[in-house]
Formats: sequence, C-alpha cells, structure tokens
Amino acid sequence: MQTAEQLRFSAADFLVWEESQTEKHEFVAGEVFAMTGARQDHVLVSGNIFAALKQRLRGTPCRAYVADMKLRVETADAFFYPDAMVSCHPDDRQAKQFLSHPTLIVEVLSESTADYDRGGKFVAYRKLESLKEYLIIDIEARRVECFRRTDDNDWLLHDYVGEVDCHLHSLDFSLPLAEIFEDIDPA
Repeated sequence: MQTAEQLRFSAADFLVWEESQTEKHEFVAGEVFAMTGARQDHVLVSGNIFAALKQRLRGTPCRAYVADMKLRVETADAFFYPDAMVSCHPDDRQAKQFLSHPTLIVEVLSESTADYDRGGKFVAYRKLESLKEYLIIDIEARRVECFRRTDDNDWLLHDYVGEVDCHLHSLDFSLPLAEIFEDIDPA
C-alpha cells in the first residue's frame, strides 16, 4: 500500500477529498493510502464471490457489495474497500458513502496486501461488532480461510482447501470452492 503523498486528514475531510479523486484511497488514523490496480485472477475471484453472494441473498434483507463500496470502522478511525462484503443491517441499506455494519467481509490476497489483510486490517475489522465472519481468499494456494467470531468474541479459523464447500454460518449457506475459483487456471 502506497501513501498518497503522505496526506493527513480527519475522517470527514477525507470523505470530502476522496469524492474529487479519480482513484480510490483507504484511510487509517489520518493517513491516506492509494489503492493500486488488481491482477486478473484477483478481479475474477472477487467477481465470483460477489456474484455467488448476490445470487444467494436474493429475497433476503442482506445485500452483497463489491470493492467500490467503502467500509467505515469508526473505532479504528478508518475507511477500507473490502473486495466484497455483506450487510444485513437496515442502516446500511440507507447508506450513501459507506457501510458500517457488515456481517461478512471478504479480502482476496495479493502479494502486496497479504500481510496487511491478515494483520492490521483484520485487527481493525474485528472491532466491528456486526462482523461475524472474515474470509481471506488465497488464490495461489486455492484456499479460503474463514475466521468466525464465537459467542465468547474469539475468532476461530476454518480452513477450506480442495473440492469442498465453504460454509458461511452468518448467512446460512455454502460457497463451493470450485465456484470461488471458477475461471482461474491451475497454478
């Protein structure tokens, strides 16, 4: 992640500033980071996840969102652009600029973001009381790491590899890994 000319803003000023930008930026505690373009495999997997979620959520109060929708983590003073997310919260249905109450967040790993997606970003995401599951998609390993919040507010890892389905407890349905990695050439 590259710092956007080391700009520093308040959260409110960042929202105003970013509306006039041609590129997306993430915001963490006053610092602004330019988002870089993604590789084809990343875009395909993100699209597969979004399409699968959208299809399965039809007729429910939940909505799937793709990478262009901002997520606010107020307790971390941050705004992010997850690769996909689902919110079932009525306030998010009315939101214009950003969501605040996701049930599920999905990040597709890339070389440049893998450590951050597993580390600092996950630390921020865990501050969201609404968040029940966090999926990390590892394209190279053909693996889905599903971190699921327990009743004790701990996070348990469920690793999905091979010809299996990734069960999303928060939404009560499964996503076959074959569907997540559709159109991705074998490594």
